Amino acid sequence: MINFVENKNPMPSQDPEIRNKNFVEVTSGYTKEMAINEAMRCLQCRDHPCTDGCPVLIDIPKFVNCVARGEFEEAFKIINTTSSLPAICGRVCPQESQCEGKCVRGKDGDPVAIGRLERFVADWHREHYGDEKLETVKSNNHKAAVVGSGPAGLACAGDLISKGYDVTVYESLHKEGGVLAYGIPEFRLPKDIVQAEVDKLAEKGVKFIKNAVVGKLMSVDELLDEGYETVFIGTGAGLPRFMDMPGENLLGVYSANEYLTRINLMKAYKNEYDTPIKSNKNVAVIGGGNVAMDAARCAKRMGAENVYIVYRRSMDEIPARKEEIEHAIEEGINFKLLNNPVKVIGDEKRYVTGLECVEMELGEPDDSGRRRPIEKKGSNFVLEVDAVIVSIGTSLNKLILETTENLEPNKKGGIGATEENGVTTNPAVFAGGDAVTGAATVILAMGAGKKAAAGMMEYMENHK
Repeated sequence: MINFVENKNPMPSQDPEIRNKNFVEVTSGYTKEMAINEAMRCLQCRDHPCTDGCPVLIDIPKFVNCVARGEFEEAFKIINTTSSLPAICGRVCPQESQCEGKCVRGKDGDPVAIGRLERFVADWHREHYGDEKLETVKSNNHKAAVVGSGPAGLACAGDLISKGYDVTVYESLHKEGGVLAYGIPEFRLPKDIVQAEVDKLAEKGVKFIKNAVVGKLMSVDELLDEGYETVFIGTGAGLPRFMDMPGENLLGVYSANEYLTRINLMKAYKNEYDTPIKSNKNVAVIGGGNVAMDAARCAKRMGAENVYIVYRRSMDEIPARKEEIEHAIEEGINFKLLNNPVKVIGDEKRYVTGLECVEMELGEPDDSGRRRPIEKKGSNFVLEVDAVIVSIGTSLNKLILETTENLEPNKKGGIGATEENGVTTNPAVFAGGDAVTGAATVILAMGAGKKAAAGMMEYMENHK
């Protein structure tokens, strides 16, 4: 018996005091009954604002209506026409500021849980049809290279291979997936889901070359000379930023990228792996974004007794997803809000012993629209910690910009490319995702990869 509910169906999850000690996925997903129940909350409104809020324009009302009828595979087919990574997007995309943020039902209460339904449909398909033989498309004898196997690169490669293009993906690390593999923890995004998407592309004919740093091993121009007609650059923005404060070179200071890579990609949380990572008792994480939440929650799972999020604004301005903040609080992460770090303190052996901070208060809004933090003079104090993780954003590694002819940066320092189809100042080279925009979301990177794929196809067809 399916009972209609007015409020969003809650997501089943592990008990916080259990999950903060393991790396098993926090949430277990909707049951069939929950999914149907949730889908029935959709008003099927005429204008479909939720679809307008989706960067890859999934026909959300149509797939949700299929779920409400119990037609889960049909719902998957609808999603899959425009989104190649629904199991991933359903887990990590900020639906609250995209599709769900425009849901009409959300004006007077909870929006429809579109992300949770997308995840349910993708998981249901994988469970029931995951072993199906994928059809390959006859080659059209055009060759394209993709640099980077993160969400932008995977989306681009997926669209190209589905139209018969010969695609080779170059990945700098020893594992495909980009930020999906090294950045997002197992408890938020199980890595077997990422690997399944890579395997699916490989089965369709995409070739993956790992441990290949384009710009070092070979240049983009050399790829073009070797027979690729066009190249897509989807290398992300993985260069960590630091605060340039005293003590940042002490032992025990990490960038969030390094810390998460050791844990996620190099499996430091598993005893059978020899990845070096120190066990810390008290950890401070500087920053308030999703990456900061990931790092803090990982530190807790790695055995830290006290983990602090040090953020210079208040909870109203914190940029992380509401769900990730709630999960962090439930798991025992301490939020030291309206505090700004000014110095890392160490002992005579150069090991971290503390983080000096200063209290802040909020003034008038700055250019971002958030109230500007202002230092309270004389309010300095020391947080006793033995590790500091800096998570204040990332920027583009300039390697490809510096080694590719006729490739110009944009105003943000990323690769200059058009929003319409990702073409750069070199007409045979396309780019998209964080490499162009700076750190953003998985779904926006996917959308950029798909737009670039369309531009690459047009280029190859017109330059035979």
